[in-house]
Amino acid sequence: MTELRTRKARPFLKWAGGKRQLLSQIDSYFPPALKNGTLGRYVEPFVGSGAVFFHVVQTYPVKELFIADINPELILAYRTIEQEVDALITELEQIEARYLALSEPQRKAFYYQQRDIYNEEKEAIDFDTFQEAWVKRAAQLIFFNKTCYNGLFRVNSRGEYNVPFGRYKNPTICDGPNLRAISDILGRTQIHYGPYTLCADFVNEDTLVYFDPPYRPISDTANFTAYSPHTFDDPQQLALADFYRHLDEQGA
Repeated sequence: MTELRTRKARPFLKWAGGKRQLLSQIDSYFPPALKNGTLGRYVEPFVGSGAVFFHVVQTYPVKELFIADINPELILAYRTIEQEVDALITELEQIEARYLALSEPQRKAFYYQQRDIYNEEKEAIDFDTFQEAWVKRAAQLIFFNKTCYNGLFRVNSRGEYNVPFGRYKNPTICDGPNLRAISDILGRTQIHYGPYTLCADFVNEDTLVYFDPPYRPISDTANFTAYSPHTFDDPQQLALADFYRHLDEQGA
């Protein structure tokens, strides 16, 4: 338990648009009420890898925590870490031992085999109710993230994971201490699957809401929004701006 209390939790996934390298700049924009403990609630409806979320939780005295995302695989992983972190660690340790013992051609074959299984089994997964199958699926997601090309998460229009194999000599697939530190934080957090608009139910005058939506592509080939089959183009960006103004008028 000493390790759990002292280990700083950090994102367990690499995610498009992650803010880990920008935390000091983002922190400088936080309101004084967060820093002096006046704000008691933090809401992040585009949580992604959670870099800002983990920073806020471990830096400021926020009592109530709410995170959400529209990516069901991501929320499944968060909920699995919250509820069954030990089983997840065991699964990841087994995958890591098996994977690292393989040659590079064997690793590549194993990766694509697991990717096919992951996509084939998606239809059988109940993303709303925790089940034993969540542990395997969350472990697969973490495995892919640590061994795929450039640590990406990307899906096609059918929602199938399609990132190619990455050539890493000795990837850390299982970081047990970090997962346990995350689990401790998530045990105090409300985790929701759905669009950003659901956060309206959790916002009051004592709330800081941090929005980090998908980027607007700067070219036809630089698209960073394909982490779910849902689009987030200009009309969605404008709708988010309207939603932000609505929350602001309510005193959030």
